[in-house]
Amino acid sequence: MQRISRRRFIRTTFAGAAGLSVLPWMKSCQMPGRANDVVRLGIIGLGRQTMYLMNGFRGIPGVQILAGADVYGRKRERFEMRMNEYYRETEQDINVATYEDYHQILDRNDIDAVVIVTPDHWHGVMGVEACQAGKDIYMEKPLTFTIREGVELVRAVRDNNIILSTGSQQRSDESFRHAVELVRNGALGRIEKAHAYVGGPPVPYDLPEEEVPADLNWDLWLGPNPYVHYNHELNPPISLDPPRDETIWGAWRWYKEMGGGFTTDWGAHMFDIVQWALDKDDSGPRRIIPAGYQDYKFLTYEYDNGVIMTEEPFDDAMTKGVKFIGSDGWIEVSRGHYEASDPGFMPPEVEREEGVAYETGIPHLVDFIESVRERRDPVAPVEVGHRTATTCTLGNIAYELMRPVEWDPETESFVDDPEADQHYHRDYRAGYSL
Repeated sequence: MQRISRRRFIRTTFAGAAGLSVLPWMKSCQMPGRANDVVRLGIIGLGRQTMYLMNGFRGIPGVQILAGADVYGRKRERFEMRMNEYYRETEQDINVATYEDYHQILDRNDIDAVVIVTPDHWHGVMGVEACQAGKDIYMEKPLTFTIREGVELVRAVRDNNIILSTGSQQRSDESFRHAVELVRNGALGRIEKAHAYVGGPPVPYDLPEEEVPADLNWDLWLGPNPYVHYNHELNPPISLDPPRDETIWGAWRWYKEMGGGFTTDWGAHMFDIVQWALDKDDSGPRRIIPAGYQDYKFLTYEYDNGVIMTEEPFDDAMTKGVKFIGSDGWIEVSRGHYEASDPGFMPPEVEREEGVAYETGIPHLVDFIESVRERRDPVAPVEVGHRTATTCTLGNIAYELMRPVEWDPETESFVDDPEADQHYHRDYRAGYSL
């Protein structure tokens, strides 16, 4: 894996965030358009999350969504219908195409960047292929499903001069950025602990087998993933007449055969903030101990600077968020919640539009588009997404082994642990490779 310098990380994560702080908090995060500076997108994966991202991206002047790909025919129809309706209403002469096979998007010369919103088990393969096709990438979190996938994706991004932004939207949230800045500037004194509550690890797949819908290519949905039988909760159904979107999130994320549970789903947000605040964007924890081992009540991460991060709630409501505890005070921060031991630690008031999805209520998508235009690293570049995903995955590996694991962040390898090495990557189905 190509190394990235500490200086570059500081410039990316703080100078980049500082640049975002001067952006107006406008409705839909819109910014003035630039003449002849159009960014043309193709979206891969047209499920529930894409409905939010689609609305966000098309609200940015100078962005055109030209295509979408999904293995579910009804979701392709929904996407095409809504995008073409939007272009008719806004009097734009753009026709949207949809495909079952995402390679048809990668093959199009008129598409500048892809938005990858698929289940996690597809991220590594799709990401590397998108890099090889010369497409910039906005990829949902967690960045990859295995550690090796992350290493290979970092290499592919840098070797092909690709702009990749991880969908870690909290890096563009004023409250989280304010908390991180205080921690890194020493306002809380020496940081002793961080509580980052995200929820538990994945469980074995136990949903009953059901008949695959006629318009769903289940084999292509599985892709590199080892075979599992279909259940509608993995790929929630929708209706076009009457219109009805997904009522649940795809349950694949909760099962170890296909996802990382809450450890990766929310850890990719909350562990990410701790990594950033501790200046570990180019590193990671050294020792990981699962909850239930000896007298450990919570999943625990030990860093070489003495800080202990626990997957532990900071309030009775079990809010998914982060609490930093230092020698001179504490801060609690989550989406919509901020408390501190000192009024001086509170962030400035930020006016938010009610009823707007979190993904589009902050300028994270704008940052990606501007990064593509300016050919600069975004606020959450590939290395950041990879290191955070690694931290999450290490927690699940410790859970799988039910004992501590030692990790060397410099070499990105386990320390004298052949059993843990077996979880560094996993076998793909025949016909798939990185």
